[in-house]
Amino acid sequence: MNTIVKKWFRDKEYGFLENGSARDIMVKKSDLINCQYLKVGATVEFECHCDKQGLIAKNVKLKRDNKQNSHIKSDRNSHYSKIGVMT
Repeated sequence: MNTIVKKWFRDKEYGFLENGSARDIMVKKSDLINCQYLKVGATVEFECHCDKQGLIAKNVKLKRDNKQNSHIKSDRNSHYSKIGVMT
C-alpha cells in the first residue's frame, strides 16, 4: 500500500499514516526500512496489519519518485549559463 505520513513524533519514535476517512495507521520506528524517522507529507510504501490497537504499518519504506528527481536535475542544468561582458 502507499499513503502519506500524517504525523511523526521523533522523540516517541512513532507516528501515523493517512487512511482516508478511516482511523489512521500507526507506524513505529522499528518497522522503518533504511530510515530513522518519517517526515510529514512524505509518501511511503508499507504492509498493513491488524493489531488489538488497530491498524499497524510494517516494512515501511520511503517511496521515491524518479520522475521528480530527473526533473530537479534538469532544472539545475538549465540555470547554468555563460557569463558575458557587454560593450
